[in-house]
Amino acid sequence: MPKQTFYNLPEDKRQTLLYAAEKEFSRVPVYEASISNIVKSAGIPRGSFYQYFEDKEDAYLFLLSQQARTRQGNFITLLQKYDGDLFDAITEMYRLLLKELPEQENLDFLKNAFLNMTHKIENIFNRIFDVNENREQLKEISTLINKQCLNISDEKDLHHVIQIITSVTFHNLVEKFAKEMSYEEAMDNFNTEMNLLKKGLYK
Repeated sequence: MPKQTFYNLPEDKRQTLLYAAEKEFSRVPVYEASISNIVKSAGIPRGSFYQYFEDKEDAYLFLLSQQARTRQGNFITLLQKYDGDLFDAITEMYRLLLKELPEQENLDFLKNAFLNMTHKIENIFNRIFDVNENREQLKEISTLINKQCLNISDEKDLHHVIQIITSVTFHNLVEKFAKEMSYEEAMDNFNTEMNLLKKGLYK
């Protein structure tokens, strides 16, 4: 995560640096990204970059964390809208994301993230659903979920259910980008897999 010197910057300079970083990470995956391009676009000396971030991966993961925080707020709102129905909330979240993608200024940034998924990247996106956070934070989101309609025994079961649904959601996003699926194709695949999970896989 950023160093304190980054937070000490004026807001406009922080945003200029983040925009330059996002622009570079939209052009290529993080492992191909150039710090030289970032600092040139941001109009700062190369040495200044290291006053704000440890390295390019540090800047990249911070940008992803910002995305995750936004999505988490959306997820909580949808849980409230659908009276705690986990499947309805996550399906609506996926549908809205697909609808928004063509209009996203950072579409290529998200595309590179999902097509070059690593454990660190997955962990950050998991924060949307709090599956990798501490038990207290998991309890916060747990209180919004209607557990009466889930075949679970306790909070541990709920944790695993969320992990499974999250994995399926990530897989579908990767497939959507990798195969350049239409909205209809991507939504149909996602609904099929969610329905299989809801009904259960064993007779």
